[in-house]
Amino acid sequence: MFFGIRAKPRFAFRKIMRTFETDFGGKKLKVEIDRMAELANGAALVRLGQTAVLATAVISKKMREGIDFFPLVVDYEERFYAAGRIKGSRFMKREGRASDEAILTSRLIDRGIRPRFDQRSRNEVQIVATALSFDNENDPDIAALIATSIALSISNIPFEGPISSVRIARLNGKLAFNPTYEERNASDFEILISGTEERINMIEAGAKEAKEEDVLEAIQKGMEELKKNIQFQKEIIAQVNPKKLALVLTESDSEFEANVKEFLKDKLENAIYEKTKLLREEKTALVKEGLANFLKEKYKELPESAKNERIKAADHLFDKEIDELVHKNIILLGKRPDGRALDELREISVEIDVFERLHGSALFKRGNTQAFSTLTLGSPGDEQMIDQMEYQGKKRFIHHYNFPPFSVGEIKPMRGPSRRDIGHGALAEKALEAIIPPKEEFPYTIRVVSEILSSNGSSSMASVCGSSLALMAGGVPIKRPAAGIAMGLMMDKKGNYKVLTDIQGPEDHHGDMDLKVAGTSEGVTGLQMDVKIEGVTLQILKDAFAQAKKARLEILEKITAVISGPRTELSPFAPKIVSFKINPDKIGAVIGPGGKIINEIIEKTGAIIDIEDDGSVFITCVDAQAAQKAVEWVKNIAREAKVGEIYQGKVVKIMDFGAFVELFPGQDGMVHISELASYRVAKVEDVVKVGDIIPVKVLEVDPASGKIRLSLKQAK
Repeated sequence: MFFGIRAKPRFAFRKIMRTFETDFGGKKLKVEIDRMAELANGAALVRLGQTAVLATAVISKKMREGIDFFPLVVDYEERFYAAGRIKGSRFMKREGRASDEAILTSRLIDRGIRPRFDQRSRNEVQIVATALSFDNENDPDIAALIATSIALSISNIPFEGPISSVRIARLNGKLAFNPTYEERNASDFEILISGTEERINMIEAGAKEAKEEDVLEAIQKGMEELKKNIQFQKEIIAQVNPKKLALVLTESDSEFEANVKEFLKDKLENAIYEKTKLLREEKTALVKEGLANFLKEKYKELPESAKNERIKAADHLFDKEIDELVHKNIILLGKRPDGRALDELREISVEIDVFERLHGSALFKRGNTQAFSTLTLGSPGDEQMIDQMEYQGKKRFIHHYNFPPFSVGEIKPMRGPSRRDIGHGALAEKALEAIIPPKEEFPYTIRVVSEILSSNGSSSMASVCGSSLALMAGGVPIKRPAAGIAMGLMMDKKGNYKVLTDIQGPEDHHGDMDLKVAGTSEGVTGLQMDVKIEGVTLQILKDAFAQAKKARLEILEKITAVISGPRTELSPFAPKIVSFKINPDKIGAVIGPGGKIINEIIEKTGAIIDIEDDGSVFITCVDAQAAQKAVEWVKNIAREAKVGEIYQGKVVKIMDFGAFVELFPGQDGMVHISELASYRVAKVEDVVKVGDIIPVKVLEVDPASGKIRLSLKQAK
């Protein structure tokens, strides 16, 4: 570990930059403070390799009035200059709205740090993490998480840190920490964790059907790296020795709290412990209304504004009482609001082929959560173009998730996907990627959309189930179906806990953990966890994984009872793709000058033609006959003459020394006058004329020029 100080600050009023270095998972991690963003409450620049992220933390000077939550905002900003690139749009060169990848990184940071704040605080806190340099090897998200932890910890903002984060991948049976992109692509799983020295508070993972015990082992090894890095951060914090603000926290007076508790004590359980969500919400609303009327009468001598403040303050106590009630009944009695056992699933129903015009569709329902998933197949040319700071290329499999307000009985403006929608869609996509067939086997672009029609817990995992069904119903040859389940946790202050399977309603809202586990019968494909407490232990994760596996296998039984595997044929409404290869040297001939040839084929057959640089050709068309016509057309253009074979060709040009014969469209060969007949020919026109169809034998194909020498006399 190294600590250095720059000798001469540029300006007298400026703080002296301090740098710190450590080994982090086999890589050098460098931290700089007191150099950039000096007007922020806290700032830290973290370098991992040549990737560098600046994180800043700012807190408002005043409390935000009229809210009942801790107002934390996290923004991760990509900068194309960091990767030495200019944005690809022809007209827009400035970075626009955050990419999906940037939003997912913002969510990662948020989920890691949010539990480490006092949730009673009402002062706004904003984190801005900006990628300033990107080396194409080290993902900025790890640097951003660590930089955020340091920026908060050395600031005057109250924060129960530090925390750290590490990514673990497994390559050839060995674990690698903070792997490069190349290593991640070659791995069979990658797991990103964050947490404190003793507990994990956030997990994000994708895997190729990994065993639960292997995932747990990787997390355990990752925790050792977290501990080392947190010790490193503590040394930085000790150097700074920050003085934290004494914030005003939302508190209610003891007499007022006692009055609310007294009113609720014999009413709340009857309202909360109701199996039906709508009836539960109706009963809960009536109790809330009764509490408001009680408080109005109890404090009738107060001015109207003061009474309203009391009623508003009671909302927080109302939630707190539900929280305590649900925790107590589950931990002590194993009693859940809807009466299920701790490891029991809600009722599941499965339906496929909801609309015959769709390429594939399914309706998956678990309790009150309902996902309608649809499959659309497209040509290779329909692949999504990705233009992000970290990656530029194409994406073949896409999963989108939509969460309309009616799914929870609310009215809200519909302004495109929210951060939550993007996060849930990405989680389901990650969980499904492991079962999608490779392009070589199934060249289609695959888009699945999950519409959440009603939601009462774990709609993202319902999306995994519905999407698996839609893929199989549509004939996509997936490896095997995947399913997902959300696991919850209730823990008391003594450390007693219970793990819950298939959380919903009050268990989701008032629970201490939301762990989503997706996978197949063979292993885990996707993981995501966040918590509302300090974090969870490995033992809690072990218990949760075991219950999740049991639930996943039960759900898969329900799925395979309806459709046991992918159908062998695609929907008649789906396009048909024929793929083959041509000599890459023939691509130009197929395209033609200015695209003339390929556009003619498209116009006359209605097919979509995609040609890749290696000579791979994909003909996509709903009409099978039209597709075949396009295939033959392209193959004829790309055909290559072989020495010794005889072809029927058309005489297209006559010269004094011989005739040029078209063997295939755009491909000519020459018959020398001496090869026209077995006797001496005086004039070429004595034997052939332009337009004649004649048999010719290929004598030679020049490997350098491609010129073809033909013979008429040897073809007879």
